[in-house]
Amino acid sequence: MFGAMNGSPWLVLVPTSYEARLLAPFWKGELPPLEPIGFGPVAAAASASRLLATQRPERVLLLGIAGSYDLARLPIGAAHTFDEVVLDHLGVGYGRGAQSADELGFAQLEGERPLGNRAALDTRGRGAGLLVTTPVAAAHSAEAARRRARYGNPLAEDMEGFGVAAACHLADVPLTIVRGASNTVGDRDKARWRVRPALEAAAALAAELVTASEVPGR
Repeated sequence: MFGAMNGSPWLVLVPTSYEARLLAPFWKGELPPLEPIGFGPVAAAASASRLLATQRPERVLLLGIAGSYDLARLPIGAAHTFDEVVLDHLGVGYGRGAQSADELGFAQLEGERPLGNRAALDTRGRGAGLLVTTPVAAAHSAEAARRRARYGNPLAEDMEGFGVAAACHLADVPLTIVRGASNTVGDRDKARWRVRPALEAAAALAAELVTASEVPGR
């Protein structure tokens, strides 16, 4: 089954229209259109669910920027895929006393396709890492360090990944997430952010994955 609106097996999502505008110079030719889905995990989940229902793609790709937890593995201006996404700030408490929904014994989704605080992703055979999705980005380096310790050395932080993963989980459609690192997690000084290089790197990696998968036999 192919995407009803673009003739491609891929549905390509981007969080904001701002990111879509900056991606436009790097996302050309026969690539599927970029579909903005909104800011944060709730808007992303709702929009992704609607697009999955109307376009019925074979696979989904989420493209955008993120903060890097590990500059050795994900330097500023580089892009990466992820094999798993975890949702932060769902459960009880903050800091050392925090417990996730999983730790409390609650599944976010029950039934035939249960879903906890983590969701598996499709890396398309590329290097992988853990992505942390949070509705509240780390405000400073100490907060970033606590999250990094809590989740066992994750690679990056975003604000939409898990929402899209939940929608894809319900629809039983594989999701690939490509994020370009625009900043270090916890650095709120946007004068140091490198959004355009991050998006250019993300677009190049995403275009390679989309193009390769549409070649017969791939």
